[in-house]
Amino acid sequence: MKTIDISIKIGFCQVEELSTADQHLIQRAVEATGNSYSPYSCFRVGAALLLADGTEVIGANQENAAFPSGLCAERSAIFAAQSVYPGQAVTTLAIAAANEYGLMRDPIVPCGACRQVILEIEDRYKQPIRILLYGTNGVYVINSVKDLLPLQFIGESMK
Repeated sequence: MKTIDISIKIGFCQVEELSTADQHLIQRAVEATGNSYSPYSCFRVGAALLLADGTEVIGANQENAAFPSGLCAERSAIFAAQSVYPGQAVTTLAIAAANEYGLMRDPIVPCGACRQVILEIEDRYKQPIRILLYGTNGVYVINSVKDLLPLQFIGESMK
């Protein structure tokens, strides 16, 4: 057996180093944490995405006492966007999170299910989605979800 090395490269910067548009999208994600319904975990996640036509859509995590019935902020925003603007590709997705003490210092990353959904949107529109993961200490800038999900399962995988 041989070993295969898989590596990724992501950017890390301060918010001020980003474009005004990226800073605005991060601010929208931070604001969206206020729309979270998270009485069980007290972990509020907000997402804001930018569509190809310039439309912004936000989402927030929604918990439920029957835990599998909840929904993450990322999927909340993506599914809302695809329901209302089905012909528009997602170009950028910003994510922020807070707990009972305030905004998270380090950026959080999407869960596996959200990574898979983001991958499907990239595959559907044949273009990568820039992902901005916000923390008060800085921002991870990721050029495609494939950098967070280096081994992918897409529709072509079933052929």
